[in-house]
Amino acid sequence: MTIKSAAYTAARAGDAAGMRELTDEAAAIAKKLGGTVLLRDHGGGFSPATVQLHRISAENSVGDPSAALAAARDVAPGSLPSTERRARYYTDIAAAFGRWGRRDECIRALLAAEHHASEETHAVKSLVSGLLVSGRTTTELRGLAARTGVLA
Repeated sequence: MTIKSAAYTAARAGDAAGMRELTDEAAAIAKKLGGTVLLRDHGGGFSPATVQLHRISAENSVGDPSAALAAARDVAPGSLPSTERRARYYTDIAAAFGRWGRRDECIRALLAAEHHASEETHAVKSLVSGLLVSGRTTTELRGLAARTGVLA
């Protein structure tokens, strides 16, 4: 678990190479352990899927939406251990699409997050707000904005 945290810290510092090296190391450990290892005080556990989810977030953090989306292709959302993790998967994909300027895909990912984990969509208010002011507003986007509390 600590190695994933170190990788994310490297990502937040802008060290893409360091983040990728640490994430690759975490992935190798997870693969060697096989399956999901449950960790005390951490409901999501440690598995290849959770390491890959971490990679998606970290790639977004270093500003590489293409790499984030490539990492997302290797994750089956149903393999993620909790509603919170599935919501994170979809919101990270939405952030990558948003950064890349792919509005329609961003909105679809946000709607998927809402569908799979509606209680977690409050975390995407700033992304939804940005979409509202940056381009055309669809019925789906207005509905999502209302449901997340962006539009009152």
